[in-house]
Amino acid sequence: MSATVTSSQSRHNKGSDLLGLANLIVLILSVLLIVWISIDTFKRVNVLENHAYMTFQFWVCVFFILDFFVGLYYTDNRWRFFRHRIIFLLLSIPYLNIINVMHIDLSYDALYFVRFIPLARGALALSIVIGYLSSNAVTSLFMSYLSIMLLVGYFCSLIFYQREAGVNPQVTTYWTALWWSAMNMSTVGCNISPVTVAGKIVAVILPVSGMIIFPLFTVYLTNYVTNAVKKTREKSSLDDTTDI
Repeated sequence: MSATVTSSQSRHNKGSDLLGLANLIVLILSVLLIVWISIDTFKRVNVLENHAYMTFQFWVCVFFILDFFVGLYYTDNRWRFFRHRIIFLLLSIPYLNIINVMHIDLSYDALYFVRFIPLARGALALSIVIGYLSSNAVTSLFMSYLSIMLLVGYFCSLIFYQREAGVNPQVTTYWTALWWSAMNMSTVGCNISPVTVAGKIVAVILPVSGMIIFPLFTVYLTNYVTNAVKKTREKSSLDDTTDI
């Protein structure tokens, strides 16, 4: 019995170390993907015809998939892990490479959105890591969703700039696209109207994302105020007890 417990503990420790290393590599690869696609967007490079990027994102996707199955192998509850992380697996599939190999005919705008799927996987990884930095459950959830909101806004600004610049006379610089993205995510709106299909799709995604995520600010502030009031009352009660 003791040997079984020791073996199980040893396997758990080994799994924790391996998963920690894998998560660190996933985080680094996610950042590299974001940086690469950002640089290519600013330089007006067609990523879909960039062989180096296509190769890099394929191997990144392969590692993301391996990370999923390593976590599945070492987890104590595999069915629970699978249900909670299936979205990670679906986002890790190298769809762009599959479409290229199978010669599937898609529009340029559709392919352009497909290339952001691995970035969505990277955004989730970043949000989880940022969420882990807080010990408070509500704060952790808030930080995770805040990071997702910022990344969604940033990715949408890249898409908008890439597709609208040179076509839409109102979009002259990336900062114009970033401002447009921020205004639409805040649901305030902007006087810049998209003219491309991709721009119009992003114009729908941003306010929907904002309406889903912004209510969490209310939850976080309510929790913060409640905890602050509770601590003040406990301190006041402790002071009264000390005086007695």
